[in-house]
Amino acid sequence: MTEPTARDAAVRPAASGSGRLALVTGATGYIGGRLVPELLRAGFRVRAMARHPDRLQGRDWYDDVDVVRADAQDADQLAAAMEGVDVAYYLIHSLGTGPTFEQRDRRTARTFAVAARRAGVGRIVYLGGMHPESDELSPHLDSRREVGEILLASGVPTVVLQAAVIIGSGSASFEMMRYLTERLPAMVAPKWLDNLIQPIAVRDVLRYLVGAADIPRDVSRTFDVGGPDVLTYRQMMQRYAAVAGLPPRVIRTVPVLTPKLASLWVGLVTPVPGGLAKPLVESLIHEVVAKEQDIRAYVPDPPEGLLGFDRAVEIALQRVREFEVATTWSSASPAHAPSDPLPEDPEWAGGSLYVDERETVVDADRARLWSVIEGIGGAHGWYSWNLGWVARGVMDKLFGGPGLRRGRRHPNELQVGDALDWWRVERLEEGRLLRLRAEMRLPGLAWLELIADEDGDGRTIFRQRAIYHPHGLLGQAYWWAVYPFHGVVFGGMQRNIARAAERQAEAVAAGGAGGTTAERQAEPAGGGGAGRTTGRT
Repeated sequence: MTEPTARDAAVRPAASGSGRLALVTGATGYIGGRLVPELLRAGFRVRAMARHPDRLQGRDWYDDVDVVRADAQDADQLAAAMEGVDVAYYLIHSLGTGPTFEQRDRRTARTFAVAARRAGVGRIVYLGGMHPESDELSPHLDSRREVGEILLASGVPTVVLQAAVIIGSGSASFEMMRYLTERLPAMVAPKWLDNLIQPIAVRDVLRYLVGAADIPRDVSRTFDVGGPDVLTYRQMMQRYAAVAGLPPRVIRTVPVLTPKLASLWVGLVTPVPGGLAKPLVESLIHEVVAKEQDIRAYVPDPPEGLLGFDRAVEIALQRVREFEVATTWSSASPAHAPSDPLPEDPEWAGGSLYVDERETVVDADRARLWSVIEGIGGAHGWYSWNLGWVARGVMDKLFGGPGLRRGRRHPNELQVGDALDWWRVERLEEGRLLRLRAEMRLPGLAWLELIADEDGDGRTIFRQRAIYHPHGLLGQAYWWAVYPFHGVVFGGMQRNIARAAERQAEAVAAGGAGGTTAERQAEPAGGGGAGRTTGRT
């Protein structure tokens, strides 16, 4: 399967079918990635749209859908993506992307609305946020409200589903609640922790999204969607603790903890970065309870009813424990993420480029080496100076980056587009190459390549490349500031990954299980394999 290379909207045809064609924007995201298979099961033909469609490779449904590369802010690309579409799902928002997110959301929604009308799309479905009518809304909730109004005014029949907290494995709201509850047996919290919220299970959100496609076209309006329970956030945390088998949490509220301070605390305690935590925290200031339940007239409840909060948490935790989390809040790359290709030798000529290259002969077969490479990060760590990685992760969190706590979707398996601590999987050649792109805050672009190879004599070779393209003088200064630590960080990684593979091979030779988590743990960092650093312009 080859990587898409086109920069404009280009469609890879899917398997043929006779169902209606649904366009799913944000297909690499949390909801979009889960909606696609639900639509397929409901008999739709699906076109999955993404700015980086190569990140959809590895999804179970990839070969069953059209795949289109398009930016929702580009009218021409949208026109191609919407050709023949009956229903278009708008699952795009700029949550946690900086101070200009409102303008970006407004511009993108208007471009999408015009393109849908011109393409003759039969219906738009948008998932927005539930909000009160009278209160002054937080900037993010207000932007979600405005996007819904823009789509409703498009001239295309539109359904805007408005949800509060979504409970599902990997959702940002669920992960924030989960980590706060599990890590803090006692806490001081804002008084608005006692505001009422109507959470909803992600599977019910998906059911409403699919059902919205069949709502009569003379219906164009908003619908509040919520689960059967209305709770305070305090009650949600206590009930989560009970489901997870934890003692009751001690929660004391104070009137002075602002959303900004609360979001900074959430960013430090949970994997959710501060930029994303802030709008989530701000949404808790408002009481968000469904004002109507009109959606049930068009999408009836299932026979067993909507999932209650406790059952939704139970299912989410089961998915986490069984490593069956289909998508996570970090599945989608940030809207501001660069899309520059990896600088390749010798054609790349985009300015200064520094490369730290190392290789080691490994006394294990290539499959053993690859199993260690594919399991890197998350709970397995980075096989080098642990204190240095932790310190850099904390620094990244303080400056608004993801830090190390995004972890992994699955402990041992990766696919293109996966978030991996502060990296993202950019390229994956099973059994041979793992290329990671840095999403940490730094003055430049960075990649890390880990390669399991063989030489002409059949020996296993572990090759490692750290590549850095600095931005300006600050970027140059950053490289030379961290250069003295390369031997510890990259050298230690080189040596310890090789040793982990060799220990697995020894365990198998001795009749052990091999490949266990314990065998993958890094040794204390030190020097590394033979390496060299080059700089070129």
